[in-house]
Amino acid sequence: MSSTIDPGAIDRVLQDAVDSGAVPHVAAIAANRDGVIYEGAAGKVIAGESADVTPGTQFRIMSMTKMIATATALQQVEAGTLELDAPVDTYLPEFADLQVLEGFDGDTPKLRPAGSRATVKQLITHTAGLGYWFWNPELVEFEAKTGIANVVPGTMDAFTAPLVADPGTVFNYGINTDWLGRVVEAVAGTTLDVVVKDRITGPLGMNDTTFQLDDQQLAGAATVHVKGEDGSWVSAGPDVVSRTPQWWPAGHGLYSTPRDYIRFERALLRGGELDGTRILQEATVAAAFQNQIGDLDFPAEIATADPPITDTLAVGPGYKWGYGLLINTQDVPGRRRAGSGAWAGLFNTHFWVDPTTGICASIYTNSLPFITPEAMGMYGAFEDALYASL
Repeated sequence: MSSTIDPGAIDRVLQDAVDSGAVPHVAAIAANRDGVIYEGAAGKVIAGESADVTPGTQFRIMSMTKMIATATALQQVEAGTLELDAPVDTYLPEFADLQVLEGFDGDTPKLRPAGSRATVKQLITHTAGLGYWFWNPELVEFEAKTGIANVVPGTMDAFTAPLVADPGTVFNYGINTDWLGRVVEAVAGTTLDVVVKDRITGPLGMNDTTFQLDDQQLAGAATVHVKGEDGSWVSAGPDVVSRTPQWWPAGHGLYSTPRDYIRFERALLRGGELDGTRILQEATVAAAFQNQIGDLDFPAEIATADPPITDTLAVGPGYKWGYGLLINTQDVPGRRRAGSGAWAGLFNTHFWVDPTTGICASIYTNSLPFITPEAMGMYGAFEDALYASL
């Protein structure tokens, strides 16, 4: 580990977050291009029980899955087997059946044809017009009135959910990467779990990153926690998200550990290569960290439509989207530099890769709601303490 890092200061951030009840448990890790420079943890895998969280604990990383799935699509682009500008329905004809939701006539959704054919690049950049229920009240109403489930139960009817905007007109975070995963499968001729293992996690030695845990792994994994009536954290059990989905969710399906995922982050930091293994070309990785949505913006604020699941996301102005990454266009004082790429998972996992400073880091808890002020306070304090040590 680097001699300049003050691990005690970062350890205190993690322990204070658990002691204050901000989170039920936490693990964090940071690295530079050469290796890990910090790792630490606090709290129990399951609140009130005896096993400690460690940097080797498996967490559901939810939407941190997206960048791994995006990398598999970019590999296919490099190989010439997938075209970014091709319409999605070139690979998945059923995508052409999706229409745009424009409200309701009583209990009946009002749908109209999309203004254009969404492209693969628009899936990667969340500009295809698809949404998530927790940040879109119309999709909450659509689910309630049609009985069509969102992506969490893992049933195929999730892919009949409508668009909420015309392709290419707005950044709208949604189930784009789940569709992208199915595009990857169509091109690869095999299932996404095989693609991810053969092309990302296997080559990078990420042996604890998987769509399915065996019984032994499940017994040691962190479960999702929620606040009980007395305000203390309680485990919601291992089945908050289906463990037997009908498809491999490219948008949220993976489990990983801090020690595993940091290897993927380091590969991005190093331009697509780690320990002599290259997963992406340097030019592809550079493009992932550049604005890929043009004049569109990542919203400064996205209001919650499902408060038990997530708080309102308020990142402020000056953010763009690359390939699978949220890009800050300005330095964050005392924190990451302009041009960093980041994203998070719904159960309060976060990562960022800062090519200018030459570090990457991630922090993990499994709890709901997402991005509460307490959890975000811990995240910010971790980043502050890390950069203050550099």
